[in-house]
Amino acid sequence: MGRDGLAPPGDLALRRKRLRYLAEHRGVLELDLILGRFAASQLDKLDEAGLDQFERLLALDESDLLQMTIGQGELTGLSPDLVGLVNWVKST
Repeated sequence: MGRDGLAPPGDLALRRKRLRYLAEHRGVLELDLILGRFAASQLDKLDEAGLDQFERLLALDESDLLQMTIGQGELTGLSPDLVGLVNWVKST
């Protein structure tokens, strides 16, 4: 792991592990369960671009993200790739 706490470029296994930890420890139980379940079952399927998208998803505000993942929030203002990722998270 580099000085900035990020995985070295190209170390996808370490990056996936870090993202899974972040997904499972959001501080909001419902998000921990929703995102943690998605991370456990799907992160190994994501390439670097997919991991970038998931990282951007994790950077969203917790309350907005929770509302979006349970189908009560608006997906307006998100890029099409993040809308697709939110829908994928909701379907798992």
